[in-house]
Amino acid sequence: MDFSTPAITDHFYSKKVGDLHFRNLRMARAETPVFECAAKMAKEKVSCLFIGDSPKQIEGYITDITLRDNLLAKQLSPSIPVSEIMEKDMISIHPDSFLVEALMLMFRTKSRYLLVQENGNYVGWISRTKILTEQSQGPFMFIQSVKESRQIPELREKWLRMPEIIHLLLSRGMKASIVNQIITTVADTISQRVIERVFKEIGPAPAKFVFFVLGSEGRGELSLKTDQDNAIIYEDKANEHREEVRAYFLDFATRVSTALNEIGIVFCEGDLMAMNPKWTHSLSHWKRNYESWIQDASQETAMNYATFFDCRAIYGESSLLENLKEFMDQQLEKAPERFYINLGHNALQYEPPLTFFRRIKTEKIDGEKQINLKHIMRPIVDLARVYALKFRVFETNTIRRIELLTEKGVFSQKESQELIHAFDYLMTLRLENQSYLILETKENPKNFLKIEHITKVQSVTLLEIFKVIEEFQARIKLSFTRTM
Repeated sequence: MDFSTPAITDHFYSKKVGDLHFRNLRMARAETPVFECAAKMAKEKVSCLFIGDSPKQIEGYITDITLRDNLLAKQLSPSIPVSEIMEKDMISIHPDSFLVEALMLMFRTKSRYLLVQENGNYVGWISRTKILTEQSQGPFMFIQSVKESRQIPELREKWLRMPEIIHLLLSRGMKASIVNQIITTVADTISQRVIERVFKEIGPAPAKFVFFVLGSEGRGELSLKTDQDNAIIYEDKANEHREEVRAYFLDFATRVSTALNEIGIVFCEGDLMAMNPKWTHSLSHWKRNYESWIQDASQETAMNYATFFDCRAIYGESSLLENLKEFMDQQLEKAPERFYINLGHNALQYEPPLTFFRRIKTEKIDGEKQINLKHIMRPIVDLARVYALKFRVFETNTIRRIELLTEKGVFSQKESQELIHAFDYLMTLRLENQSYLILETKENPKNFLKIEHITKVQSVTLLEIFKVIEEFQARIKLSFTRTM
């Protein structure tokens, strides 16, 4: 695939949803017979019809695929009310959002259509096809090609293309947070294709389950140096089936992780994977885990299990993870003070690399002076997590956590901007460095950046960012670790 047409792709990245001529809403009432709705779609030449009393009160929608899957395939009468077959998982977006964000939202939620919402009103809709025709080349067509891949060698080839795509996007000025989303979406899609392959090998699951990811993938912040962090929750089963169900999911998880490792999303060095019996459990067992981590919190527990509060479902019954998060919320409400104190200590584990004379402190790696960008970013990630848990924000992405905490008045607008700028700048450096190592020097991606590759402008910016991190770590000391 050719990514060498900047005029087309650059124009696409600057376009917003409101720049498109999005389609007017075509409506039908919930009690309308399905055949009348189909006739209206044919007459209006639309592939999507919204159901409700008015554009302010939309209950659902139907598409050509809805008619095929929910009516014809089930041999239902075309005279039944459309409310019996309509889709209800409606997703909306603001006209000021970039088309890039709209596409990422569609891929993430598996939606083919988005409602456009402004000032609390639905003003139109856009389709994935419409957006993709605006961007005839580039990473989103690449993501679509990943979705259509099935064989392990083909998925591996797609994953090996990522450094080239990331380098191109960063060179065109795309924000690191959106680049993270693209890497995460590709990784999620690869995992989903692998899971589907495993089902074909060993048969369907014997119980409802959810396969979820943790850490950087759980936060939607994957870089090019990534490994697997995943786990499984399955529904509680009667005693006589418990061992059989558990054995199935451990075999399933081992096959999934082995295939991902072959593709290039490598095994976790810390063994934090569903194939490890410690991380595949019933819902009730997972609840006991979280209760123990929160109620019996020690500093060691905070360090070892903080990543489990950055979890996101990518396959299966997401309601199982939502159930666990509701339980987590109840536990956090009555969490002992030491739980937050120890999470605060965790956020102070890595300090900005500043010398006594306020210069960049380096470490010698392979005889060369370098800085560890992952460690430098860690305080921002940990800071956002501890405040999010304290103030009941269950978003996992670091930047989104900061934005929501700002809405709650925890951070000022100025503080929020400083943190988000710092995080985005460090992530951009990290991704640029990793893609450079892979493409130019043919090395494996690393989190270390050689000091000789840092320009004077970057050096000045880094020193300012280190001061911002220091100030927020001081705030954590005051707010969460009063004993220090």
